[in-house]
Amino acid sequence: MIYELIRPLLFRLDAERAHHVTLASLKFSHATGIDRLFAHPAPCRPRHVMGLDFPNPVGLAAGLDKNGAYIDALAALGFGFIEVGTVTPRPQPGNPKPRLFRVPQAQGIINRFGFNNDGVDALIRNVQRARYRGILGINIGKNFDTPIERATEDYLICLRKVYAHASYVTVNISSPNTKNLRQLQDKEALEGLLSALKQEQAQLADTHGRYVPIALKIAPDLVTEQILEIADLLLAHRIDAVIATNTTLSREGVEGLPNAEEAGGLSGAPVRLKSTAVIKQLSLALGKEIPIIGVGGILEGIDAQEKIAAGASLVQVYSGLVYRGPDLVNDVCAALG
Repeated sequence: MIYELIRPLLFRLDAERAHHVTLASLKFSHATGIDRLFAHPAPCRPRHVMGLDFPNPVGLAAGLDKNGAYIDALAALGFGFIEVGTVTPRPQPGNPKPRLFRVPQAQGIINRFGFNNDGVDALIRNVQRARYRGILGINIGKNFDTPIERATEDYLICLRKVYAHASYVTVNISSPNTKNLRQLQDKEALEGLLSALKQEQAQLADTHGRYVPIALKIAPDLVTEQILEIADLLLAHRIDAVIATNTTLSREGVEGLPNAEEAGGLSGAPVRLKSTAVIKQLSLALGKEIPIIGVGGILEGIDAQEKIAAGASLVQVYSGLVYRGPDLVNDVCAALG
């Protein structure tokens, strides 16, 4: 209710500035205890996925808190799990501004951030400072100037560094805003990447005495043949989960609207059906062997139910928070029960 009053003011600001203002406000509200006056979490059944016990199935998708600087404030909104990142081995500024655009008529968002972040070491320091002890996913990527042929090295650097601090690690090969990154979804490249990651995961599990699951995040723009190839590789390498999906390059559903022609990945309501279609195909190919985390276009409880019905075990939200605010978490929790 409060967010409905604030949103028109935020929408008068540049989208990226509004993003930072919102996060700073959440952090202030949490630090002062104001957020507890309005917190009324909906009851929701716990889920057991990837060998982890999730207090509820509603998570925050990566991208909102790239550096893990707002974990405690975001956790207070009632999420069952938080995913931070995408983080890269070295700090990088990302693409030039402006790089975040609303498409309010379609409840969509276009971003071309380009993995702007303070680097993996800075993220780890923030995670260590956080009081949150719930399930934390850390999303890893490659630096923009790392040749695609050496991308695996970047992912391994990040995996080694975040392993001790994560409940699970997400491997992001599906952002459209880092040149050539989506080539890693091709069969041969993905085979090599997953093989290296699983080998490193086994060694790290021995070193730390703890098994940390790995999830793979894929794009919504894959054709059926690609989805089936990815499913086969997920099964062959015993990857612990798949997150479907990232943003889309398609502009279906936003044609002719202001900002629709901006370069970048489109998220929010326009990607809902594409994401759900990928989940359905993955579910058929994977059966019950590998869990799916559904993300893309969840703006109300019924959208999350659609993802679960398609085969997802958990869901994540991001763009829906921009249009619905914190109430979305409770709505989705109530819908999933």
